[in-house]
Amino acid sequence: MKDYINQNKDRFINELLDLLRIPSVSADPAFKGDVLKAAEFLKQKLQEAGADKAQLFETAGNPIVYAEKIIDPSLPTVLVYGHYDVQPADPYELWDSPPFEPVIKDEKIYARGACDDKGQTYMHVKAFETMMQQNQMPCNVKFMIEGEEEVGSVNLATFVKANTELLQSDVIVISDTGMLANDVPSVTTGLRGLSYHEVEVTGPNRDLHSGLYGGAVANPINVLCKMIASLHDENNHITIPGFYDNVDELSKEERAEMARAPFSLDDYKKALDLSDIHGEAGYSTMERNSIRPTLDVNGIWGGYTGEGAKTVIPSKAFAKISMRLVPHQTSEEITELFQKHFESIAPPSVKVVVKPHHGGEPVVTPTNSAGYQAAAKAMEDTFGKKPVPVRSGGSIPIVAMFKSVLGVDTVLMGFGLDSDAIHSPNEHFGIFNFMKGIETIPLFYKHFAELQK
Repeated sequence: MKDYINQNKDRFINELLDLLRIPSVSADPAFKGDVLKAAEFLKQKLQEAGADKAQLFETAGNPIVYAEKIIDPSLPTVLVYGHYDVQPADPYELWDSPPFEPVIKDEKIYARGACDDKGQTYMHVKAFETMMQQNQMPCNVKFMIEGEEEVGSVNLATFVKANTELLQSDVIVISDTGMLANDVPSVTTGLRGLSYHEVEVTGPNRDLHSGLYGGAVANPINVLCKMIASLHDENNHITIPGFYDNVDELSKEERAEMARAPFSLDDYKKALDLSDIHGEAGYSTMERNSIRPTLDVNGIWGGYTGEGAKTVIPSKAFAKISMRLVPHQTSEEITELFQKHFESIAPPSVKVVVKPHHGGEPVVTPTNSAGYQAAAKAMEDTFGKKPVPVRSGGSIPIVAMFKSVLGVDTVLMGFGLDSDAIHSPNEHFGIFNFMKGIETIPLFYKHFAELQK
């Protein structure tokens, strides 16, 4: 099997480059045609790889690519989830090369979606092809690849609930996470949830001359900045009443186990060009970005931002604010707490509107499941060492939904790195990681089938 992968390495990479050239940005309606083009691309490649059934399921938004290969109904079934939509590439001027014109540099593929999630999803397509071509398919397989993950998977739950029989499986595998390093494999065992909002602060009914009105009326940008600043105290704890009420506190033993994972604070700061770190008092960097909840401003705007000067007090100011959640917080609870608190701290000189966007639930996946054990064995086979179980700071809201609707555990077997700049300019994915994923995934199928006997 490894020979087949090595012989077809260049073709596998070139096909991924073709997929990366499609600007399938789900957040911008201007790219709607490209989103559909990416879905068709994957449908065709799954058919060519050997799927008996490959089709697009229409939704109220972007289509879901579904494919399957049922070798024998008595064999275990693996459901592969991925997404073909990507984040917006803005700001384009910060890319060293155009985001949808992939280039290979220093054994890395640079393009929007290279790691998140086109490259990692395509590993599964090529691993499937490899198993089919080598007549070594030990499990049935189903693919469900969506086009709305980057905008909250707004139609996926509807599809899953309407197709529980179609999606019946024994394990779900997702490669939309990462590992600690190329020589330190890891399997993600937890994800944070998400509560995302847009806030609007309105002062006067129009933009005003800052000389004639400055000091006499509230400036919405000034007010918004003060409101946002008040959401953290001097220890970087979040000040929303009730925010921490249901937070799952790990024991000293659990925290000590986490601390065993390799981590260099100096390398971390160097990679981000930071002179010092920042975060909640009493917790390490690894804990802050995985087991602790957070609140961050993802965007802020208002007033005049063009060339030169325009002396105005703006009528409105806006911000996008997200909170990452941990077990046992819920997005519904935190959304309600945030909305109530943010409206309550607004001075009477402005009007505030809080618009909740999407959310998702935190999740912890079991390490004693057959799926986790198969992933660990597969990674040990290809990396030569046992993977480290880690909690991720990211969110994949549909993992909790899969468990509640399909009753199936998910294995988060990612091959990206923290340094891959996902959601940022110059996103990239190592060729080593792409090929190692294709090599490891068939071994996951092998071990999972053996564990099910």
